[in-house]
Amino acid sequence: MGASVTVRLHGDLDRPGELTVEQLRALPAHRVAVSFDCLAEGEQRHGFEGPALLDVLRVAGPRIDFTGRKQRLRFLLAVSGADGHRAVVSWAEIDPDFGGQRILLATSMDDAPLDDAGPQLVVPDDRCGARYVSGVTAVWLGQVNEPA
Repeated sequence: MGASVTVRLHGDLDRPGELTVEQLRALPAHRVAVSFDCLAEGEQRHGFEGPALLDVLRVAGPRIDFTGRKQRLRFLLAVSGADGHRAVVSWAEIDPDFGGQRILLATSMDDAPLDDAGPQLVVPDDRCGARYVSGVTAVWLGQVNEPA
């Protein structure tokens, strides 16, 4: 993938666009040590560093009414990886008024940069590693509409 790795930010955003791993690395970084179960490889232990997903989305200007709280609960984030793997995170999980989880878009794993592979979604509170998306290519923000 090389230096051309980008993450597309799209959906309900004022400034949709793409960010490179280098641009992600310029945002405030957080470090986490995690342990999670991987179905294929068993227990995994890694150290990740990168910006919080919330900070990444703030760059793109989420179109969310922040004056109240309940309306925020209908927003979801869909994160896509280069291998086709996708995971969903609710806005409430990352919103400081609710779960306040520091979910990362990691730019390094075990002190090795992820420039060639692309960033990785890291959900530190998950026991199962299924929402750890490698080689993130896109993050979509959108609302859950009432079922038809």
